[in-house]
Amino acid sequence: MGAGLLGRPALAEAAPSEKFVCTVMADVATGRTIVREGPAERRFSPCSSFKFPLAVMGFDSGVLVDPHHPRWDYRPEFQTTMETQKKAADPTIWLADSIVWYSQELTRALGPTRFRDYVARFDYGNEDVSGNPGKDDGLTQSWLMSSLAISPDEQVAFVRRFLGRELGVSDHAYEATTASLARYPAGNGWTLHGKTGSGFLRTGKGAIDRSRPLGWFVGWGEREGRRIAFTRFNLGNQRAETYGGMIARAAMMKDFAALAAR
Repeated sequence: MGAGLLGRPALAEAAPSEKFVCTVMADVATGRTIVREGPAERRFSPCSSFKFPLAVMGFDSGVLVDPHHPRWDYRPEFQTTMETQKKAADPTIWLADSIVWYSQELTRALGPTRFRDYVARFDYGNEDVSGNPGKDDGLTQSWLMSSLAISPDEQVAFVRRFLGRELGVSDHAYEATTASLARYPAGNGWTLHGKTGSGFLRTGKGAIDRSRPLGWFVGWGEREGRRIAFTRFNLGNQRAETYGGMIARAAMMKDFAALAAR
């Protein structure tokens, strides 16, 4: 599901045994904060939740055409270790199955200047797409294992700007991204639109620490014309059999209706 890791700006803040859940929800029309629980100001790697803004970039630039075009074939040089990602994908499949190589083909097509400019225009987290020091890999790795970091508060702010059409992109970009994102039932008539992200913290020496899983679920809920932007983030302190993003998504699907009623 995209093995994104903790961004460097937040690494020093995570104690070895620390675990927590963070939930932020805000009414899109009024801006009222409905829920803000946990350390919502702390920044972590967006992992595959970054596919949400990547989709906006792709549709605005014309690299992506519509929810089912372009359809790109998997190639052996992509070297994914996940068998489920070794298949052809279009924008809808890419977002639903969180296919990393598709993201990287998209950013290569954008090129470093357009990619950097979009991240800055979106005011996305720390806006750092430099990548790993000395590797010149920010175009394909910055949101996964290195420099880019964002907080739950900032994730919700991005969703609100997206829904308010305040990102400075085309109408088609908003509409095609909405049509391509996966939808999930959340009870009491709510439908969630969103993207997961899963990863791990790093050790002090920079190695992946699989005993420190993290997970995102970012998007919005909609019912009868009302929309609520949300972020669910969880940080664990032991190995888990389920990806962190799947844990965050399941929890938000379960809790959303009750939280929205506050």
